[in-house]
Amino acid sequence: MTLDSTDKKLLHLLQIDSKQTTKELSLKLNLSVTAVYERIKKLEREGIIDKYVVLLNHSKIEKGFVVFCHLKLIQHTVEFISKFESEVIQLKEVLECHHVSGDYDYILKVVVKDMEAYREFLVTKLTTLEHIGSTHSTFMISEVKYTTVVEV
Repeated sequence: MTLDSTDKKLLHLLQIDSKQTTKELSLKLNLSVTAVYERIKKLEREGIIDKYVVLLNHSKIEKGFVVFCHLKLIQHTVEFISKFESEVIQLKEVLECHHVSGDYDYILKVVVKDMEAYREFLVTKLTTLEHIGSTHSTFMISEVKYTTVVEV
């Protein structure tokens, strides 16, 4: 699907605030409500709009301690990679897991209440997973930029 400039503007507006009504969006895009509705449905059908979510303030729910955990596996076999990935996606503290190149195999974004909670997570959950060779943790001091908006 080729996106025109109106589709791109619509996607931008929805990424900023997906609770906007089709009427509000139609006024901003100078389109009819029906046209906006049809464009949104088309973007959803094509899989460009994947899902709608609510973003939480982590500090308000006692999950303000953010850790980037770098992991190395002991081997890079398909079996080890598959097993690790299927297990790590089950850990509720892990918001993101990225298979990366370089010195480490994976980078995890972990959110917990505090250092004590991270230690508990590390000792009782993460390092009990099979095939982990080593970990290296980096703690977030402050969040300089955080956005979910992707320019199209």
